[in-house]
Amino acid sequence: MPTITTKDGTTIYYQDWGNGQPILFSHGWPLSGDAWEVQMLYFAQQGYRVIAHDRRGHGKSSQPWNGNNMDQYADDLAELIEKLDLKNLIMIGHSTGGGEVAHYIGRHGTNRVAKVVLVGAVPPLMLKTPANPEGTPIEVFDGIRKGTAGDRSQFYRDLTIPFYGFNRDGAKVNEGLRETFWLMGMAGGIKGHYDCIHEFSEVDYSEDLRKIDVPALLIHGDDDQIVPIKAAAEKGIKLLKNGTLKVYPGAPHGLAQTEADKFNADVLAFIKA
Repeated sequence: MPTITTKDGTTIYYQDWGNGQPILFSHGWPLSGDAWEVQMLYFAQQGYRVIAHDRRGHGKSSQPWNGNNMDQYADDLAELIEKLDLKNLIMIGHSTGGGEVAHYIGRHGTNRVAKVVLVGAVPPLMLKTPANPEGTPIEVFDGIRKGTAGDRSQFYRDLTIPFYGFNRDGAKVNEGLRETFWLMGMAGGIKGHYDCIHEFSEVDYSEDLRKIDVPALLIHGDDDQIVPIKAAAEKGIKLLKNGTLKVYPGAPHGLAQTEADKFNADVLAFIKA
């Protein structure tokens, strides 16, 4: 398996396919780089080099007790980018992965980055606060912690329903997609997943977004039940120097899977623009 070992001894697994301008994918919680498999195949076939890693504590990467925080996630990403010597890079992040991409740039800059795509991404801040009344109450995240700690197998299976919008009228439930989500989730470690809940819910990425000085595309479904658009993309777009917001009507959080053809085409057009 292709891996790097970080400075603190953690093994980070990644896939690296194809040739051409590199595209690096950052996955959401509690998934792994395999969540991007449709995009990996598509963009490699379009002549790009595609890389997707498993965040520490997720997928096939190590499951350390410590270091499951966004500072470390961003630094792990920096080590991978430097190890592979990626330049003129397209960074794509979904959900928590959007926070990871933004925080990487906040800590390491855009010297190696050409463009950014954030899809259903958590920045600027998910948590409801007096300054962020559109956010999600802390009780919701406490419930996610309880579900993860107590019976994450069932919790992950249940989470697929709102994640992909399968609870909406007329939605066709894709059982294979649900099973794939569960499989990716259970491949990761409970400690890393538990710690990561704080990172996607209570970390404020506003300053990171302000430091993104390359073209950025925000894609968000207006029926995202996991990361509601009003506290995320609608606020995030105002913090970007050169951002474009593309809203998918009726789309769920996992729109890169449920509307893969549209998503892939929109991202390809943005990359080529």
